[in-house]
Amino acid sequence: MSTNRETISHQKTKGRLTRRQSLKGSAGLLGGLVLGSLGRSHVAEGHVPEHAVPPDPTKVLGHSSSDYGFRSQFEGHVLRQRVPIKDEAPAASWTPLHDARGIITPSALHYEVHHGGVPVIDPAKHTLIIHGLVERPLKLTLSDLMRFPAVSHIYFLECAGNSLWEWKKPMQNVQQTHGLVSGSEWTGVLLSTLLREVGVKPEATWMIAEGADAARMNRSIPLEKAWDDAVVAYGQNGEALRPEQGYPMRLLLPGWEGNTNIKWLHVLKITDRAYQTREETSKYSDLVCHDGDCTARQFTFVMDAKSTITYPSAQHPLRESGFVEIRGLAWSGRGTIVRVEVSTDGGKHWALAELQQPVLPKALTVFRFPWQWRGEETILQSRCTDSTGYVQPTRAALLQARGVESFYHYNAIQSWKVASEGRIHNVHVG
Repeated sequence: MSTNRETISHQKTKGRLTRRQSLKGSAGLLGGLVLGSLGRSHVAEGHVPEHAVPPDPTKVLGHSSSDYGFRSQFEGHVLRQRVPIKDEAPAASWTPLHDARGIITPSALHYEVHHGGVPVIDPAKHTLIIHGLVERPLKLTLSDLMRFPAVSHIYFLECAGNSLWEWKKPMQNVQQTHGLVSGSEWTGVLLSTLLREVGVKPEATWMIAEGADAARMNRSIPLEKAWDDAVVAYGQNGEALRPEQGYPMRLLLPGWEGNTNIKWLHVLKITDRAYQTREETSKYSDLVCHDGDCTARQFTFVMDAKSTITYPSAQHPLRESGFVEIRGLAWSGRGTIVRVEVSTDGGKHWALAELQQPVLPKALTVFRFPWQWRGEETILQSRCTDSTGYVQPTRAALLQARGVESFYHYNAIQSWKVASEGRIHNVHVG
């Protein structure tokens, strides 16, 4: 509230308080935000306040700061895009990868998928219950959890359905083809710390993780992963989790498909078997069909190595010939990206790209490649290799191995066609 009064006061001191500014100031006082439209509705949706742009910013006093910061009003167009889903209950949105500035995705732009809407949870009333095959069952509040030794790590998070449309037909741009992946710094408590606290019985091999949302989202998770690098996270990018990212706490399984990283975590039941829950039978399994013979792939937890070019892109076409720095992102749930190659002729020739530091395990990695575009039509591609030696497959190789009835875990080499006028669009090659 004080921010809006300061803004209006500043406008008055300049002697230029217009009717439009007055109305906007009043709306800010009522709503707690000064909402500017810049003539575009999506700016208001992004809650970016508008300020007058002086001819020379060095000659006038700037506006006051706010209690909780905003991005520039000129970046209000950078937004998530809603994924078209027929069922009203599930919802998802794509991260704008074409505007990525590094390996950390702003929390407000992190992709989201939820199966029963975003619950409103009072952190003072929420608890995490750990029970089952344990010596000492435990119930933890958020305050209890935050008393344990904390860790912070940078990891990517990717939906198993990222790029799912590419199995059948090309989507329009990189936000739609790969936008269900994001990177964050996650803060919380190692799950292994909590398992030692409860005393896991020798016969335990699995756990069932369940959320406190309307869908009671749940998955069976091998305890081997829980003992390895799993985290019960309560922080993201230096602040508390966003509600759509699991506030007040979530399970984080680095490198594993997003649906296993249960949000709004409420229960961890330690067991001696997988429970074959609805989410891991009716969903999150794939048919692999060859010559009419089909087998279901289940518990495909790890996200394989994947990369895509994010610039130039459909949203950022080439305006003129000359030097272009091709940029993109690569990641692998198996380990660290050690190599990215770029082709500027549809896969006929490949050259090494530079990996931008930091290069971290199970995190997004930025790659860069210098290119002289001479105005010719061509196809841009990238392929990555991770620390296990796994190489991102061609589309032909992936389809030969998995058939065309799969739905999840599409990670083939992505192809972007550059038209002679600089327009970029997605195409399927090989």
